[in-house]
Amino acid sequence: MKIKSGYDLTGKPIPEKVIQDQIRYALGYYCVVFRANVGTFKRGDRFVSTGLPKGFPDLFGFRKSDGKAFFIEVKGIKGRLSPEQLAMAEEFKRHDVLYGVARSAEEALEIVGVEV
Repeated sequence: MKIKSGYDLTGKPIPEKVIQDQIRYALGYYCVVFRANVGTFKRGDRFVSTGLPKGFPDLFGFRKSDGKAFFIEVKGIKGRLSPEQLAMAEEFKRHDVLYGVARSAEEALEIVGVEV
């Protein structure tokens, strides 16, 4: 039985949250990694939105070796970037920031430039 990348043993796509946790674990030895915890919730009779702009990447941090910052958008095998995420990606590229879309821990290590 051959297992396709991005899928679990039953053939179902690996959820983005699981991929994100795998990436955080893989990068943890080499980098300080933060999860951008954003969203909207109801407080009393009104909705509150947390502080990061729409399109901000899921994970960000810096390499322990040199302090170089990075930003990673995590997507599942079928995930696509929103217009806001595409705009954010263009902004990062314009300023030569370490940024990329990762669908696996291996891709995240490549984005950050860590050799294992």
